[in-house]
Amino acid sequence: MPSPVPLNALIDQLRQASSSEALVLATRALASSGDPGAAPVLVEVLGYNNPGAAVAAVDGLVALGAEAVDPLLRLDPDNYGARAWAVRALAGIGDVRGLELLIDALGSDVAASVRRAAAKGLGNLRLDPLEPPIRLAVQQRCLNALLAAGSDGEWVVRYAVAVALESLARQLEPASVAWQRLEECLVALCEAADDNPPVVQLRARVALDRLDAQ
Repeated sequence: MPSPVPLNALIDQLRQASSSEALVLATRALASSGDPGAAPVLVEVLGYNNPGAAVAAVDGLVALGAEAVDPLLRLDPDNYGARAWAVRALAGIGDVRGLELLIDALGSDVAASVRRAAAKGLGNLRLDPLEPPIRLAVQQRCLNALLAAGSDGEWVVRYAVAVALESLARQLEPASVAWQRLEECLVALCEAADDNPPVVQLRARVALDRLDAQ
C-alpha cells in the first residue's frame, strides 16, 4: 500500500535526519512508500556509510523491481561501498540489465559477501521475456561466470555457486553441452577436500539430486 505521506516529505525527512538512527528510520519510511520516484534517493543512501540504512534501502529497491534498475546502474563505479550494496539489490531484483555488474562483481570484488550475492543474482535472472538467441547468450555468460567462481577461495561463494547452478540448470536442455559443464562443476563441488567443507559438498549433492529427479 502506498505511503499516505507525500514522497517529497519522506525525502525531506531523510535528508534532514540528524542521527544514524533517524536516517535508518527515514530510509525505512521512504523504502516502504512503494513510489518509483524514491529509487534515486534510496540509491543515494547506499553510499552513506550507514549499514542499517543501506539494508533498508536495498529492501526498498528490490521491492520496486525494474523501476530501480536504471538508478542502480547509474551509480558512481568508484564508490565501492555503494556498489557493493547495489550488487545485493540487483541480485534481488533479477533484472537482466544488471548482468554486467553481477558478472564483474563475481569475478573481481574483494568481498566474499558481495561475490556471494552476485552468484545468487546470476542464478536468478529472469530471462523468459528475452528472445531465444539472446536468452541463450545470457545463459552462457552466466554459466561461464559461475563455473569460474566454482573455484573461488571462499566456501560461502562456492556454496552460492552451487545454489545458482541449480537454478540456472532448470533453464537449460539436459542433453546440452552447457548442462554437462554445469553438472561437472557440481560434481567437483561434491568432492571432499581440506578447503571444501561438508556444507558445500552437501549443497552441491542436493542440487545434483534435484536435477536428476526432474
